[in-house]
Amino acid sequence: MVKLIALYRNPPDPGAFDRFYRDAHLPQVRKWPGLRRVELARVTGVPGGGETPYYIITEMYFDDQEAVRAALRTPEARAAGEELQRFAPGLVTLLYAQVE
Repeated sequence: MVKLIALYRNPPDPGAFDRFYRDAHLPQVRKWPGLRRVELARVTGVPGGGETPYYIITEMYFDDQEAVRAALRTPEARAAGEELQRFAPGLVTLLYAQVE
């Protein structure tokens, strides 16, 4: 299993970001072919205190790397990415991870 991990930095307007993410972005992501599961985690702090650089971590699970690549080539993924960049430019870092 492979995960596509999205690390979202702290948005300037958390309320507006939450509405966009919940009402527009996640429903688009859930339509991606081959997607097995989506986990959303709201970052609540860091050990020792202090400011965390991240607001939300989203993990999208696929059977394998090819399934992720295929999903990212779809119109649904392109639309989700374009809308995210319009609404929250520069806030996300994407990573691949092999689940062990």
